[in-house]
Formats: sequence, structure tokens, C-alpha cells
Amino acid sequence: MECTVIQTDQAPSAIGPYSQGIAVGAWLFVSGQLGMHPQTGELVSPDFAPQARRALENLRQIVLAAGCNLNGVTAVDVFVTDMGDFSEFNEIYSEYFSEHRPARAVVEVSALPKGAKVEIKCVAYTGPN
Repeated sequence: MECTVIQTDQAPSAIGPYSQGIAVGAWLFVSGQLGMHPQTGELVSPDFAPQARRALENLRQIVLAAGCNLNGVTAVDVFVTDMGDFSEFNEIYSEYFSEHRPARAVVEVSALPKGAKVEIKCVAYTGPN
């Protein structure tokens, strides 16, 4: 199968040697998204909540660029630097995933790129239902 690079200016450019997303057949793999502003490439805030919302929005924009929507997301992996933010994250996450609830993992890590507090990646199914 051929891989197709997914790229949108509605999400930040990759900060390393990787793509925002890769589509293979009916599957989309979205790289980890930080709470960075798409145009500036800087974190939107030093605070957790704005970073989490922006990271989810960046992820959503890449999914949309692949011709899918969040209902196609099958699995989400979340990395946080403080598990104390878990409850707040759940509230923000439910703004994006309320009825549709993909499989998910949330893992605490010691650090993230650019000093971010959260990073989110996903897998989505873009094919027919």
C-alpha cells in the first residue's frame, strides 16, 4: 500500500523529521500534537488547559485534512507531564469526543518537546462505515 502524507496549515508544521499525518489505505496515523499555534509554532500558553484544547484542535485539523472527522478516530494516546491534570483533561477531551469515545491511554511522562504539558496522537479509520 502507498503512504500519503497529510499536511495542513491549520495545524503547526512538524518540529522534526516527521509528517503531521500519514494515510495508509483506510487508516490515518496522526503524529503527536502539542498545544502550539499553527502560524507561530509557539505554545499558546504556559497553562495546561489552553495547551490541551489547542493540541486537540491541531489533531482535529489534521484529521479533517485527511477527509475524515473525529468520529473516525479509533484510538488516542495522550502524554501529560503531570497526572494531576487528568480530570481537567477529561473535561476538555469531552468537548471533542462526547458521543463517540475512541480507545484511549493517558500516560505521565517526564518531559515533552518545547516544554509542553500535553501531547496527543491518534489513529483514525477513513474508509466506509
